[in-house]
Amino acid sequence: MVRETVFQGGSGSGDEPPRRPPGGSPPGGPPPGSPPPGQPFNPDDDQFDEALRPKHLEQVIGQAKVVERIQVMLDATRKRGDTLGHLLLDGPPGIGKTTLATVIPRELGVELQIAAGPALSAPKDLLPYLTNASPGSVLFIDEIHRLPAAVEEFLYPAMEDFRIDIALGDGLNARTINMQLKPFTVIGATTRAGMLTAPMRDRFVYREHLDFYEVEDLVEIIRRNAVKLRTTITDTAAFEIARRSQGTPRKANNLLLRTRDVATLRDDKGEITTEVAAEALEMLEIDTFGLERQDRRYLETLMDIFGGGPAGLQAIAHSMSVPPDTLEDDIEPFLLRSGLIQRTPRGRVATDAAYRHVGRTPPRTPGNADDSDDEPPQKKLF
Repeated sequence: MVRETVFQGGSGSGDEPPRRPPGGSPPGGPPPGSPPPGQPFNPDDDQFDEALRPKHLEQVIGQAKVVERIQVMLDATRKRGDTLGHLLLDGPPGIGKTTLATVIPRELGVELQIAAGPALSAPKDLLPYLTNASPGSVLFIDEIHRLPAAVEEFLYPAMEDFRIDIALGDGLNARTINMQLKPFTVIGATTRAGMLTAPMRDRFVYREHLDFYEVEDLVEIIRRNAVKLRTTITDTAAFEIARRSQGTPRKANNLLLRTRDVATLRDDKGEITTEVAAEALEMLEIDTFGLERQDRRYLETLMDIFGGGPAGLQAIAHSMSVPPDTLEDDIEPFLLRSGLIQRTPRGRVATDAAYRHVGRTPPRTPGNADDSDDEPPQKKLF
């Protein structure tokens, strides 16, 4: 089944709802994404996540250089009255690839179709998206690196010449129908650009890499989304949430939602104060560096069982009773980026910063020993 969303160009107002008056109910009904009365709130609800996404490019916070280049692409496309070239967005999970992919068709005032790479198991699964594409529309393929080889090759002529070849029948009675498509744009999103084949990468006219966010940008995102949630948040509370979000807007939004739950119970006005934020983050076991309980357990396992390393991924995974791919994809990226562990040919090694973060003394090795406070070594006589 094709999921198709039509975006009309224009509008602008109405994206920033008014603040909730103290002690009053939100004007115009419940806040976006709020559950019906009597039903529990689900922070992972897609409808709620959609309500927090920026609707226009000017509302996107962070990724300034990427946004600037995309704005040039859009302005040039509108001026020519042409179809936007194919665009590939790559970067870590939760960094804003889907947000940009949904903002672009809104800016152009064209239709958007959304597909997932793993769901397109055969060329026939891609046919409805291609035949339903209207002139200038956007086909967004998430996790495009997981497209099967047959589907990827079927997509090549569609991206390059806007045509597809459909084979009918078998053997001597087989014949091929050439179907012309309306010009459209493919926007691909991937967390592993290296897994894309060279022919697929070359068919994207534009390529943009999204990186982790600065704390200042996350603070602004939290402030804006707090307004959308019809609540208020102090500057210190916004900073505390932002610096524990590991540079990822999705984590920042999730922490904001969890903190708002605590604020609803602790504060009469539902305001997220510094004390409420501290209580919520302590309840979630997220420390000041942004490490979660499982992250700290990884470091403690590496230090206690393996003496700080080097240790292999499989050995650490068995010691923690956690699948190795979970450690490699979910836990290790932030630890590596923060300099808390190192990946060496012999295995994972905990750094001095990791020891200090968990309140332990780094082991004394020739590479990190500090002999400034010790007596000078005695010269050997024999």
